[in-house]
Amino acid sequence: MTSPATLTATALARPARAPGSVLALIVLGAGCLLPFAGASPLLLSLLVQAIIGAMLATGVGFLVRQNGMVSFGHALFFGLGGYVLGVPLAHGLLPPEVAVLLALVVPALLAFLLGLVITRIPGVAFSMLSLACAQTFYEVVLKVRTLANGDDGMSVTFPARLFGLDVGLLQDPRSMYLICWALLAAVLVGLWLFTRSPYGLLTLAIRSNEERARFIGYETVVPRAAVYALSAGVAGLAGVLATFYNGFISPDMMHWTLSGSALVMAVIGGTRAVWGPALGAVVFFFFKEIVGDATEHWPAVIGITLIVVTLCAPAGLSGLLARLFARRAA
Repeated sequence: MTSPATLTATALARPARAPGSVLALIVLGAGCLLPFAGASPLLLSLLVQAIIGAMLATGVGFLVRQNGMVSFGHALFFGLGGYVLGVPLAHGLLPPEVAVLLALVVPALLAFLLGLVITRIPGVAFSMLSLACAQTFYEVVLKVRTLANGDDGMSVTFPARLFGLDVGLLQDPRSMYLICWALLAAVLVGLWLFTRSPYGLLTLAIRSNEERARFIGYETVVPRAAVYALSAGVAGLAGVLATFYNGFISPDMMHWTLSGSALVMAVIGGTRAVWGPALGAVVFFFFKEIVGDATEHWPAVIGITLIVVTLCAPAGLSGLLARLFARRAA
C-alpha cells in the first residue's frame, strides 16, 4: 500500500517551510515577554480578545489547509464551548470541573459526528451545510429562553477555584494573557506536529486526490471528520476561554458573522502555514479597532484590505513574511 508521505507528493497545500516555522517560534517567544515590558491592562485585555480570536481563526484555517474545506459555521463550536460551560454552572446541573471538561470535549465530538456526514460533500455544499448546522443551533439558543435567557444572554458565575487553581487568574488581563498565549502556542505546535504525522499526511493526500487514496485502500471519510473535529475542538477551546474571561454567554457567540470574521482572519494570515490564521487574527483585530475609531464604514475598509492582501499576497501575510525571512536567511 502506498504510504501517506508518497501520496502527498502532489498535495496542493504543502507544509510550511522551516524559515516560517522559525519566525513563528521567535514571535511566540517574544509574546511571553509583553506583560513584563510595561504593557497596560487595557492593551493586555485587547490582546486576550485577539488571541481568543486567533484560536478560532486557527481552527478555520486548519480545516482549509488539511481538508480544503471552507466552514461558514465554526462559530457553532465556539459558542457551544461557552454554552456547555456556562449553562450547567448557571443552573447547578454539573460540578464545575465536569462542565469544563465537557465544554472542551463536546464541540469536537459533535463536529466528528457531523463530519461523518457533511465532509462527504465537498465544495460549496459543505460550506452551506456547515452554515445550516450553525444557524440551527443559533436559533435554538436564541428562542429557548429557559436555556440561557434567549437573545439577552446570561452572566456566568464561577467558583473561586477550579482544579485547585484560582479562577481569578482567568479574569485578570495579565495572567489571562499569559494563559491564552501559552495555550495558543500549544495549539499551534500540536497542529504543526499533526501535519507532519502520517495521519496528517494522509489527510493532505485525501485533499489532493481523494479518489486515488480510496482506490489504493485508504478510508477517506473518517480522516476528514477527524480534521473537522480537531479544528472544532480548537474553536471550542477559544469559546471556553472567552466565557471565562468575559463571564458572559450569548447567541452572538454562534452567529454566522463570527464565522465570517474568522474566515477573513484566516485568509489575511494565510492557511498554508498553521500559524498564518493566528497572525491574520491579531492583525485583523487591531486593524478593526483602529479603523473602527476613525470611521463607521470600517467593514468597507476591511473588505478593500482583504482584496488587496489576496491580490498582492495570495499565500497571506504568513506566506509573505516566510518568503522575506527565507531571502534574508539566504
